[in-house]
Amino acid sequence: MSLHRKGRAALVLALVAVVAMAFRVSWNALRDIAGAVGADATAAMLYPFVVDGLMALALIATLVLTGDARRFALRVLGAYTIASLVLNYVHGLVPELHGRTVDWGRLADWDPANWALVLLATSLPVGSIYFGSDLVAKVLHHHPDPIPTASTNEEESTETEMKRSTADLPVSTPTPITPNVTMLPRPVAADFLKSTLTAKPLPSIAPAPAAPIERRAVAAESTRPRRATGRVPAVAKSTRPKRTPEQLLAEARKATADWPDAKVTGEGIRRAIHTSPANARSLRDTILAERATTAEAA
Repeated sequence: MSLHRKGRAALVLALVAVVAMAFRVSWNALRDIAGAVGADATAAMLYPFVVDGLMALALIATLVLTGDARRFALRVLGAYTIASLVLNYVHGLVPELHGRTVDWGRLADWDPANWALVLLATSLPVGSIYFGSDLVAKVLHHHPDPIPTASTNEEESTETEMKRSTADLPVSTPTPITPNVTMLPRPVAADFLKSTLTAKPLPSIAPAPAAPIERRAVAAESTRPRRATGRVPAVAKSTRPKRTPEQLLAEARKATADWPDAKVTGEGIRRAIHTSPANARSLRDTILAERATTAEAA
């Protein structure tokens, strides 16, 4: 464990040394750029801290923040890294910047490129104020997710067990009940022979006489005919005389005289002459047969 800690400490120290040397190299170029865009000696000396210092702050913020805040810190880190790279590249292309003999506000011969470079160099300090303040606020208001402890895991597992359905649990088998019988040791023959006490006979208990079951008399079934609960009124009885098959056929012929063959059905005849369904079907077959015979004869 101590060796692992020493290795991590050595790695961090080496990284700090590399960053410090890289800052020193970039510091020279950024100082000359700041002097070329109109900064005085003090401002030109502090200018590298504005650009490269915000890069270090954004790098630390990416290690602390999560989610959208972390992506924002990565964008700031990438933007200022590209800006520092562009300014160092311009410092290498313009030799006059090394001896500070270049005119103020002149970083390139082509006017559009010069305007873009001057805008970039002068906007970086303002961007450092805005983005640096935002990153610090995000870091201060960041609440890391709590690390689950052993007690939390135990509570969750207990709650999960409680929420399980009784159907998922194994069926509990009741423990068989064993009679509480005390096993007595078998008497030894020698002890049995030594016993001279006679057991006192117990008086026999006569069984109680059982009371005879009395047979109850069952009422005999009555042979008298039952009286009708009610009589059908005379009005409800049908007064229509019963018709013979010939009369039904005559009425059916008369009722279906004007009907086409498709309309001659059992239901239609039943409704027309008020007869039973069986009679209506028989009359239908007879009438259709007569019509077929008449059609053939014609």
